[in-house]
Amino acid sequence: MNIIFKRDTWQEIYNSLRNNKLRTFLTMVGVSWGMFLYVSLLGAAKGLEHGFNRAFAGFATNSIFLWAQQTSIPYAGFPNGRRMQLHTDDMDYLMSKVPDLKLISPTNSRGNVDGNSGELISRNSLSNIYSVNGVFPVNNQISQKKLLFGRFINDADISGSKNVVVIGEEVYKKLFDSKKHENPVGKSVSLKGIFFTVIGVFSVGKFGGVEDDQMVFIPFTAFNKLYNTGNEVGYFALVAKDNTDVLLVETDVKTALKAKYQASPEDTNAFGSFNLGDAFKKMTGFLTGIQFLTISVGVLTILAGVIAISNILLITVKERTKEIGIRRAIGAKPSAVRNQILLESVVITLSSGLMGFSSGIFLLMIIDAATKNQDTFPFYNPTVDYGNVFAAMAIMVILGLIIGMIPAQRAVKIRPIEALRTE
Repeated sequence: MNIIFKRDTWQEIYNSLRNNKLRTFLTMVGVSWGMFLYVSLLGAAKGLEHGFNRAFAGFATNSIFLWAQQTSIPYAGFPNGRRMQLHTDDMDYLMSKVPDLKLISPTNSRGNVDGNSGELISRNSLSNIYSVNGVFPVNNQISQKKLLFGRFINDADISGSKNVVVIGEEVYKKLFDSKKHENPVGKSVSLKGIFFTVIGVFSVGKFGGVEDDQMVFIPFTAFNKLYNTGNEVGYFALVAKDNTDVLLVETDVKTALKAKYQASPEDTNAFGSFNLGDAFKKMTGFLTGIQFLTISVGVLTILAGVIAISNILLITVKERTKEIGIRRAIGAKPSAVRNQILLESVVITLSSGLMGFSSGIFLLMIIDAATKNQDTFPFYNPTVDYGNVFAAMAIMVILGLIIGMIPAQRAVKIRPIEALRTE
């Protein structure tokens, strides 16, 4: 369209907008507000998504935590109230009975999840009470720790029942000189009067799920020897295979255990559990819903603003009836008049979109700077997919062209004689 490259065209558009500054500005605000909502809300939703992903980084999100409780239904000659107990041989049993299981990690604990206060751990004159956990190496596959020093527990530690310990960052800060970055690996701490050699220091951050930086981990076999727990297990962390129904896996595991320990199949209290996979799925669905709602609100607001642009152009055409008639009388083609109005519609729409986009990005930059170093809420790095933004801008321009056809066609239908008679 040659009209785009004509200076007179742009001069006329500028004069038209300048002569109706307030009306044009208010109309542009409607469109820019829609784009602002679209960008800022979509970025905020992404910030939540990134925050949760960071919180669960290195964590198997299709996990189930299961522990033994008391029966609530009499069964097979046993009364209700019978205490259930998990054992290490349950691992092989469950892997054979539930084919959708990928990993099983048994844990014994003193402190944290078992309701005890923990154990006193000391070094020289420093001491504090921390949660002690006996685990297998597979524990690090379910909840990967960020190692600051050393390594995690390995198979040799298990087979040898070695007195080694992996301590949390807060434990390290309390018992060692963290300000001088003292390397604790190879040094000893005392637990129940027995010296354990530190082999690693880990950090899980502020969102460590069932773990935190005030825990210590020792080999499962060393824990059982220390507390004389035999083959008993406090709780299992189970991981379902990818693309499986985690709720169904949870049900199958409980069914298998109730069959093994002769608890009623209808007894919902025999074994307790927390299905992290299901909770994570619901959270992901919630975030998806927020993004869908954001897109819907933004698009509808943009559409309302674009319709307002059509209305203002209709008023503009009516006010410029005589001018359009003169142009037609001196030979202006209908296509030139139509393209003039359409171009004006696109200019207003695109300018409004860019205003809203810039404002939204600026707000996200402020939010990012304000939340970058916070760890109290899972929100991190609010961003927008520029592909989605450019798609929204393209839709805006297309809508501007489509809706701009209404005033453009009205302008084309103006007859020169009738226009010149207009006062």
